[in-house]
Amino acid sequence: MRWIFIVLAGFLEVGWAYSLKSTEGFTRLLPLIPYAVCGLGAAFCLSRAMRTIPVGVTYAMWTGIAVVGSNLIGTVIERQPLGLSRMFFIALILCGVIGLQICYQRS
Repeated sequence: MRWIFIVLAGFLEVGWAYSLKSTEGFTRLLPLIPYAVCGLGAAFCLSRAMRTIPVGVTYAMWTGIAVVGSNLIGTVIERQPLGLSRMFFIALILCGVIGLQICYQRS
């Protein structure tokens, strides 16, 4: 269950970032609703995962999932270019997240 909380927190973090962008510098009020829901949801899920997983591992995995997710959504929805170097560095982040999970499970 703890890994589900980290993954969910990462997805909510992506939603939080994109809803923040939609506020256009807090000049639009309606996007503040998903901003608050996603932000609080991400914090809640992250805190639940931190009950049983060390803070450093949890935080690194959470931010890794959020970075990869926001880049993928940016590529698919916003049509941001996805070059070879960008894919390489996203893959490195994924390798780091997977490596942390493996190291944690072995200890």
